[in-house]
Amino acid sequence: MDAPLLALRKLSRRFGGLTAVDDVSAEIRSGELVGLIGPNGAGKTTLFNLISGVTPPSAGDVQLAGRTITGLRPFEVARAGVGRTFQNLRIFPNMTVFDNVSVGAIRASGLRDALGPRGTAAARAISEVSAEMLGKVGLSAFADELAANLSYGKRKMLEIARALAGRPRLLILDEPAAGLNDTETADLARFIEQLRAEGLTILLVEHDMGLVMRVCSRVIVLAFGRKIADAEPAAVQRDPAVLDAYLGTGDE
Repeated sequence: MDAPLLALRKLSRRFGGLTAVDDVSAEIRSGELVGLIGPNGAGKTTLFNLISGVTPPSAGDVQLAGRTITGLRPFEVARAGVGRTFQNLRIFPNMTVFDNVSVGAIRASGLRDALGPRGTAAARAISEVSAEMLGKVGLSAFADELAANLSYGKRKMLEIARALAGRPRLLILDEPAAGLNDTETADLARFIEQLRAEGLTILLVEHDMGLVMRVCSRVIVLAFGRKIADAEPAAVQRDPAVLDAYLGTGDE
């Protein structure tokens, strides 16, 4: 069996007396689309922050393609091949849609001259990948608009485009369907499935269980910071521990 693209080894994070992530180990292989679910406060976003370098772990390691990325700063993790979105949108509202995506390409590239004269090869490469990703998410027509003028759903897609502009090997999506209507959620599901079909490895945190069960081949479940399940969606839906901790089918 191939080595995992992402490996979490006994990962923990403590904030004073609170243990947000508690001894979590997991693996994701290239091309997988894995869901990460759990009740509010289960540690999902903290785990994302540990993977992406936003928060350092109290214990354990994060490995990407066999390389330890524990302790790297977020831009270094991005350059290593991890792209991410955030639960709370982090776009630049007073920049154009195009420039928002360019920030993602620049951040992950590490090219010092990317912001130099327009004629440089680096600037052309940034421009080309930004235009490509705007087309990918259906925002080409809005390239020159201020990001603040986009609808909420389009802002969500803009953040995904910015993450994709770094050409990640692993894309981690933090509640991309939050706040979307049914039509937007269905469009998002098709887009995520398209990314997977193209071979991108994806880790998805999402409260919309219909979306998770539709697109994910495997689901990891956290409760109180600990991993309580890691299986195919159908098996997770039947797991008594998951039903009790997350899906609310235990005793009332």
